[in-house]
Amino acid sequence: AKTFSRATRVTFANRPEVAMSAAPEFGGDAGRLNPEELFTASLAACQMLTYLHMAARSGVAVVSYVDASEGELAFHEGKLRMTRVTLRPAITIAAGSDPTLAEALVERAHAECFIASSVTTEVHTEATITVA
Repeated sequence: AKTFSRATRVTFANRPEVAMSAAPEFGGDAGRLNPEELFTASLAACQMLTYLHMAARSGVAVVSYVDASEGELAFHEGKLRMTRVTLRPAITIAAGSDPTLAEALVERAHAECFIASSVTTEVHTEATITVA
C-alpha cells in the first residue's frame, strides 16, 4: 500500500493558518484538526453567533455560551458522509432574563443559521438554559 502524508495547512488571506490532517481512523494526525471537526465547528459557531444576535435583540442577556457539539460520520446510501451533527449548547443567562424566551431562541436561531440551511446533514440542538 502506498503511504502519503495527510498533513495540510489551510490558509486565508490575513488569517492564521490552520494545521489539518485526516482523522486518526483514516491515518491522520490526532494532533491536528480534521475536516469532520471543522464541519461540526462551523455549524456550532453559526448557531452560537445567530443565537447571540437574536438574544441581544430580544433583551436576553447571555452570560456564557459553551457548546459540546458532536458530528457523526457514517455511510448513507453507499457514500461516507456527515450524517448528523448534535449541538449541545449550555447557555447561562442573567437573572431577570426570560428563560422561556431564551429557550425559544435556540430553535429560531437554528432556523436562521445559514450554515445549517446550506447542508443536508441532520442538525439537532439539545440546549440547556441556566439562569445565573
